[in-house]
Formats: sequence, structure tokens, C-alpha cells
Amino acid sequence: YAVFTFTAGSGRHPANVTPGRFDPPLVATAEGIQRMVDGAPAVRRGSGDPRPDPPEDPALDAVPAADSSQPLPLVSIVVVAYNMPRELPRTLASLSRRMQVGVEHVPYEIVVVDNGSDPPVIVPPDPVVRVLRVPDAPRSPARAINQGIAEARADLIGVFIDGARIASPGLVCHALLGSRLGTRAIIATLGFHLGPDVQSLAMTRGYDAAAEDGLLAASGWEQDGYRLFGISAFAGSSSRGWFGPIAESNCLFMRRAMWRELDGYDERFQSPGGGLVNLDTYARACSLPGAEMVFLLGEGTFHQFHGGVSTNAATSPWESFHAEYIKIRGERFTIPEPDVIYLGRVHPDVMQTLHKSTERPNA
Repeated sequence: YAVFTFTAGSGRHPANVTPGRFDPPLVATAEGIQRMVDGAPAVRRGSGDPRPDPPEDPALDAVPAADSSQPLPLVSIVVVAYNMPRELPRTLASLSRRMQVGVEHVPYEIVVVDNGSDPPVIVPPDPVVRVLRVPDAPRSPARAINQGIAEARADLIGVFIDGARIASPGLVCHALLGSRLGTRAIIATLGFHLGPDVQSLAMTRGYDAAAEDGLLAASGWEQDGYRLFGISAFAGSSSRGWFGPIAESNCLFMRRAMWRELDGYDERFQSPGGGLVNLDTYARACSLPGAEMVFLLGEGTFHQFHGGVSTNAATSPWESFHAEYIKIRGERFTIPEPDVIYLGRVHPDVMQTLHKSTERPNA
């Protein structure tokens, strides 16, 4: 494992790093993960950062009451779904113990929030997965996300605003590792679009759900999820690559106390798909006092083609979405550029995207 930190003023080029290292190998137990973290150097925002670590927060232990016969999960993942019978099963499969590495003995849960699907979401029986339903669901997923966060049992809570995004195999394990780097750690992932380009462009050249089904079937991603990096492109929000600032994270992890401090997703965003609510949430998280931003190097989420209101729209809805943002926030949206800790180990299938990122970190 390697840990690198970039400061916002460094240009985020790989030459401007502060390295650290996890020496122990990957251990597939909760105790092993804790030992790995305990042995890691306390790499922070940049070399010589004088700020002390924030004090332990007793509110971190406040979680909903749970069945005492079931172990309390270490991680809860909230996945919002709306009319995704093709895509959601792949997303859930990617988050399952069968495909996630390093978590075979780590208790975690997946909370699927059905935001008004017709027919309703039904998943095969799985002790790790449970389904919540939002009554009178609005077009925006913000309320569904907040309901999922409130019902989550773990202290560390991750949010998939879009249930059509497949996760890479080390996402859960590395999110847990990242959370141990500081009591104010916020763990983010980069986004990718399946296909040859961002899907709003790829669809103009014939890319659709059928083409994607063939692409996925030929890739063998269910045998090795890291193969998804070879059949995808950086999403528009992550277009600057691994070492550039991102506009949003489609899988964002924080401790429960920080979600409360952030007041969750702002339900005033009522545009279809939430408009810029995900970008707003990420930007506000970056601005939390003492936030330690952790990017998972070599992990990501992969958007499936499903007619999304922004990702698969023939005409960009940015203007209307941005107008709603300005109405709520009173200012134009700007991409945050926080200091970042990079945590991960790079699978060979990720190397091509890494090389592209070093060539254009600030493109």
C-alpha cells in the first residue's frame, strides 16, 4: 500500500508528493485491517503540517439501535435506485463479498433506497442487503439519501447517489482503511463511464445499453472487476484524472457525525436526479473544518448507460441545474481544490489511466 499527499498549491503533479507506506500485506479480517492502519505513518495534508489531530468525538458512537443478534457493521453503503432493473443487480454484485476483496470477515451492509421505482425494487435474499422505500418519492434523490443515512447502522457511511454505478473490487476495504487515517477523514472515489468516452458523447456514435451489455460480457469483469478500467473513460466530473480536482464523488464516505454536521444532502435541490446536489454535497464536505480528504487511488465507480437525466442526456441540463444551484447557494458553483491524501494500491489494469493522468494533471 502507498499513501501520497498533494497540497492544493502543488499543481497535483506526481513530482509534488509526500509518500508514506503500508508495509503489511492485505489481510482479510477486521483485525488485520486495523493492524495495517495502526502501523501506517500519519501522513497528512502536506509535509510539515502543524495542525494537531482533532479530538475524538463521542458522537461517533451514536448509531441506530440494531438487532443484538447481528454484528454491528463497520461500514454502511447507501445505494439509491430508481427504475434500474438492468443496472442495479450489477452494482449490488460488485459490492458483494464475492467481488469485494479484503472484507471476507468484515461486517458491512448495503442499504438500497428505492426512490419510487415502478415496479418496486426487489433484490434476492442477502443478509448484507436491505431495501428501504421512499413514500411519495420526489424527482430528486436527496430525501432518499438522507433516509438511507438515517437508517444506516455503521459509523462509517458511504453514499452511491446513483445505483447504476459498478464498484471496483477494493472500494469497501480501502474506504475502511481511509477512514482510519483521521477522525475527520472524508473518503472519495473518482468516477468513470463505461464505454469509449463520456456517455453523452459515446451515445452520439451508437453507444447504448445493448452495446454496453456486449462490452461487459466480453470484458470478464465478474471474474476481475479491475478490468472495468480498460473499458471505460474518466467521467466529466473526473476529467482531469487521478491527480486533478474533481467536481463530485459518486461514492462518498464519512463518519456519521460528519454527515450530521453536513446536514446530509440538501433537499432543496428538486431537479430531476437532484441537479447539482451531489456536486454541492462534495463541495460542502471539502469545506468542513478540519476535513481530511482521502482519494482512493486505483479504485472507482463505473456508470452504466441507463438514460440518466444528465449523464445520458442529448442536451446538457447544466444551465437549469446551475440556475437552481445559484438560487439555493447565492453564488456560482466552483470545483473545490482541497489538499488530498491518496490511498491505494494500483492494479495493473489501472496503469493506463494513471499514465494518462500524469500527462494531463491540470488539463
